[in-house]
Amino acid sequence: MGANPPEKKDPSVQALLDGLSTTEEGLSTEAAAKRLVQYGRNEIAEKKRSRVLALLRYFWGPIPWMIEAAAAVSVVIQHWDDFGIIVVLLAANAIVGFWQESKAGNAIELLKKRLALKATVLRDGKWLDLPATELVPGDVIRLRLGNVVPADTRLIKGEYLLIDQSALTGESLPVEKHEADLAYASSIVRQGEMNGVVAQTGMSTFFGKTTKLVEEAESGSHFQKAMVKIGDYLIVIAAVLVAITAAVGLFRQQSALELLQFGLVLIVAAIPAAMPAVLSVSMAVGAEALAKKEAIVSKLVAIEEMAGVDILCSDKTGTITKNELTVGEVKALPNYTQDDVVTYAALASREEDKDPIDDAVIAKVKGMEGCLDRVARHRVDDFKPFDPISKRSQVTVEEEQGQAFQISKGAPQAVLELVRAGGDVQKEVDDWVEGFATKGFRALGVARTDSSNAWSYVGLVALYDPPREDSAQTIATAESMGIDVKMVTGDHVAIAKEVSGLVGLGANVVTPSAFLDKTDDEASAAIEEADGFAEVFPEHKYRIVELLQNKGHIVCMTGDGVNDAPALKKADAGIAVAGATDAAKSAADVVLTAPGLSVIIDSVKESRKIFQRMTNYATYRIAETMRVLAFVTLSIVVFEFYPVTALMIVLLALLNDIPIMTIAYDNVKYSSSPEKWDMRTLLEVSTFLGGIGVLSSFLLLYIGLDVLHLSTPVIQAFIFLKLAVAGHFTLFVARTKGPFWSIRPGKPLFLAVVSTKVVATLIAVYGLLLPAIGWNLALFVWGYALVWFVIQDFLKVRFYHLLDRRRGGVDKQTRST
Repeated sequence: MGANPPEKKDPSVQALLDGLSTTEEGLSTEAAAKRLVQYGRNEIAEKKRSRVLALLRYFWGPIPWMIEAAAAVSVVIQHWDDFGIIVVLLAANAIVGFWQESKAGNAIELLKKRLALKATVLRDGKWLDLPATELVPGDVIRLRLGNVVPADTRLIKGEYLLIDQSALTGESLPVEKHEADLAYASSIVRQGEMNGVVAQTGMSTFFGKTTKLVEEAESGSHFQKAMVKIGDYLIVIAAVLVAITAAVGLFRQQSALELLQFGLVLIVAAIPAAMPAVLSVSMAVGAEALAKKEAIVSKLVAIEEMAGVDILCSDKTGTITKNELTVGEVKALPNYTQDDVVTYAALASREEDKDPIDDAVIAKVKGMEGCLDRVARHRVDDFKPFDPISKRSQVTVEEEQGQAFQISKGAPQAVLELVRAGGDVQKEVDDWVEGFATKGFRALGVARTDSSNAWSYVGLVALYDPPREDSAQTIATAESMGIDVKMVTGDHVAIAKEVSGLVGLGANVVTPSAFLDKTDDEASAAIEEADGFAEVFPEHKYRIVELLQNKGHIVCMTGDGVNDAPALKKADAGIAVAGATDAAKSAADVVLTAPGLSVIIDSVKESRKIFQRMTNYATYRIAETMRVLAFVTLSIVVFEFYPVTALMIVLLALLNDIPIMTIAYDNVKYSSSPEKWDMRTLLEVSTFLGGIGVLSSFLLLYIGLDVLHLSTPVIQAFIFLKLAVAGHFTLFVARTKGPFWSIRPGKPLFLAVVSTKVVATLIAVYGLLLPAIGWNLALFVWGYALVWFVIQDFLKVRFYHLLDRRRGGVDKQTRST
């Protein structure tokens, strides 16, 4: 069985109940209103505060602070055009990121509203149906079949409740509750009806105490770390080049103000101002694509994290399994058949009671040919539902011939006491029960009376929570994509091992004792080697994720219950499956709206595509920065010549960044293995491509100066057009690891790039904001850029081959695409 919340009477809860002025008529409306204000007055203020902080985060993130520094410099030197452009880019990044994440967050809020709980409450002597959020300690509520318990409630009146706590404890089978017991928030009433007094609400419930672990769970984004590294790399390069330019300029006694102005535009060119917006849009587009696949993204950065997941920790109950009891095996004693066992068990069940055990037996009857007809040939005269004291249900039935007899169904030992069987019958029943237990099955005994009204044991029915139909295939697919799947459950080891075998996982299922009170190295080794974990509490799941992360794994946790929330929050990618509790949804990065694990595979594939687009953009952006900065700096230092003006660099920044947003719609192929930021390769390839660009730019500068003998203003416009046209050719080179034609570019990206090149050409040809160069020089630049595009692409493919050879051929399959 799974781990249960403590059943002892909490002194603090009892003291609270003793101090509440609840009467037989329930709370008055006025008293309830006062308590509601008392317990929830800070909720609205907290929501407003979280929204403001979310927006501010986009203005003071890893990259934005660098952009703001550039804006500050432009104010100092009163370079207002540059200041305006930088502010517009920064604001666009903040608004796009905040809006997209808010939109996903609103989707979660809509889900919560759609799943909002109602409670039957006694107020002013009348029973009312009110939103569960309006409950306060001291309210008298009624719990009946099918209700979700809205708050921790002390039961005060009624016979008993059969409550499903699987969302809290991970156990498959319902538990009994009687007067003075606590019914925990978020559990489900499967049978019975009782009244109770609300003891705790909100964060004070068992549900709420579990979510406190969620608040402590913070997970640093690999995406954010990669952005910081890229930004730092570009800033260091810019700082070195600007310092060299300034030193040389001062040595040549150039104007300090002029040097400061040009240093500013070099910084603007170096800082990837549009990077946060581009990546946010890429992930937002991916989030929309995932929504069509029944996966709602609540935190955009989770998309990048899912692409790199190499371990999937999956909750068993309700995720790998259906969270519903099913008949697994049927054993018949001598003189009876399996059909007899199932038929008599069905006659001792009642469908309208919605008892999970009865439902499983009735479903089995419906699936067995002839059994349903046998059941129909009996008339039920007297039905006694399951009695928690005797552990049996009992029914009197009459056959078509008019012969009446009794049937009893219940715990095997209880049925043995009824039958008073011993010897071979008892031994055989005990052996079967023990055998079922090793498989994690729950045994159900069936007996009937004969013509002399003597009881005889008919047989046993084994019940279990079966895997979902697609679980085995989904797990196999995940493993083929380089993801190690580990099952995590609160159920007994025997149940976990049985389910693990049914879905194709290994048999190495361990309990928390394997990693508790051990050194981190010993615990990490045990967890890495395990195929699954059983009998775990919420803090154990949190610890599992933490240890795996400490070993360098990127961990995905799936689940549906309150007990999954801390680990969902701690995991790099937390996924709440269909039907998950609000606690799981709020902690998760992705919320599935379709059942099963198969949606996760689609999500991982989509995430890996998005990762490819982000990597392609980062490669292009670093290469472009290197190409422009190194060329400009070396031209100034070596040739004492400014190849472009400050205005031209600002125009280049705009022409490069505005259309690049469409890379979010580019065509890519997902990798067959987990993705990760390989910063060394990224920087090596980007620097290599940028170096080729610098070489081609210097060659064109030589042609313009010494071959064509162009004037300085025309040369600058000439070089500007080359940098603009060749810049996006570099994008087409950077977006594939094979030849540029191996993956056709997306239509939005292609049209946006071509349109931008046309605009840059028209600006240079007709002299808009800069000297005109005419069509002849413009066509020469286009032809020159196309030739170097082919050369650059050929050299890129060879360079990737060299990198593969250096790493021993890692990821060759991915490189070929």
